[in-house]
Amino acid sequence: MIQDIKTGTTTVGVIFDGGVVLAADQRASMGHIAYDDESEKIYKINSKLAVTNAGNVGDSLAVIRFLKSHSRIYELERNETMTARAATTFLSNILNGNRYAPYIVQLVVGGFNGKPELFDLTPYGGILERDKYAVSGSGTEQALNTLDLGYKKGMNEKEAITLAIRAIESGKRRDLYSGGVSVTAFVIDSKGVRQLSKEQAEKVSKEVKTA
Repeated sequence: MIQDIKTGTTTVGVIFDGGVVLAADQRASMGHIAYDDESEKIYKINSKLAVTNAGNVGDSLAVIRFLKSHSRIYELERNETMTARAATTFLSNILNGNRYAPYIVQLVVGGFNGKPELFDLTPYGGILERDKYAVSGSGTEQALNTLDLGYKKGMNEKEAITLAIRAIESGKRRDLYSGGVSVTAFVIDSKGVRQLSKEQAEKVSKEVKTA
């Protein structure tokens, strides 16, 4: 794939009182070219978890395919849905097992298993469990500044969505490799995994830009 030359992005995960919000920009870059401005970077794995990807496109998609397949096998063998914690352990084993020829990826895993769960993984399989928020991609610095200033314990879903999209917009504004026509956002809670419509995401984006 020509996109494999270089990619950049901004993705975030934010814990709120009752779930997790995952959000990402939509730009896929090839060197200094904005190759695609409607790229999807959040993937629903099952009814309890979803994953954001940053890094090499081919590597990211290969790892996510492994995870989706393993999630289905896990459910068949155990008669239960794979949790975010189990998915993170599986991904860590894959990434660490390939550390000498690494997958160039940084993943944020969000899920709900009686309570919100949020993890991020390094390309070598390091696991970081987060109790507030997680960030990945080339827009990390800008997004982190926004999250540091705006996060508070006990946020509701609407507040978490607004903060997550504001963090993505910060990355899009200052990071050359983040952008796209809109923002992708998912909510994961006791009801399952659902994606905000394009109209909903764009409405929040407009609100945070004018705030």
